[in-house]
Amino acid sequence: MGTNRPSGSLYTKIENRTAIIEFGHPASNSFVTELLDRLTDELRKVSSNKDVSLIVLKSEGEKAFCAGASYDELLAISSPDEGTSFFSGFANVINAMRECTQPIIGRIQGKAVGGGVGLIAACDYVFACEAAAVRLSELSIGIAPLVIAPAVQRKIGIAGFSELAMSPKEWKNAYWALEKGLYSKVYNSIKEMDKELDFFNSAMASYNPEALRAIKKILWEGTTSWNQLLANRAEISGKLALMPASKAILTSFKK
Repeated sequence: MGTNRPSGSLYTKIENRTAIIEFGHPASNSFVTELLDRLTDELRKVSSNKDVSLIVLKSEGEKAFCAGASYDELLAISSPDEGTSFFSGFANVINAMRECTQPIIGRIQGKAVGGGVGLIAACDYVFACEAAAVRLSELSIGIAPLVIAPAVQRKIGIAGFSELAMSPKEWKNAYWALEKGLYSKVYNSIKEMDKELDFFNSAMASYNPEALRAIKKILWEGTTSWNQLLANRAEISGKLALMPASKAILTSFKK
């Protein structure tokens, strides 16, 4: 059963040198700003823990993995500063994942939209179920997936990102995501996925921690400019959300 807290939930469990970070929100595991900030802080905290060799990122329940950023908060943006702050939430999480010293394994049980796809792309290895379709819906609501673009492009290339971003109403199935490189493994069921994930984690946790940290470092070579890049993208996104055409679309969805 998922959380009913409007600010969402975030729990970390550490065992066998593996930190399992689980987030949740009653609105299909979407992210309010407070929850994004907490996840950023938690990732940075775990990153400095020398007793952790591996991180697993997962969400609550058996349905959606992540519905992206909070729609209500997006609709409430009323100034450029508020817009920049809102879109900086996912920028900060992606940068925290990028800078994390341990590999991050994604566990994706269901659909992911917008920022949720960005989180998946920022994982270093991803286990998914057949139900885990993906979609970038931003253009259909008057904005664009600018903040998460570098992470998604890094995983699936410009062509794959273009296919996702420019078909904002179309779901891409898990096998499409596997073929493009967003997913590493796809399974028929959550039970099967979790069984294989447990085997994988046990093996990874047995490896030399310094070797895992070295792998993590080279996986993200060439991304040191992302702190400024994603901050710039957040500022642009905030301005897009304030445009009359965007506000009209967002308001119409709320009615």
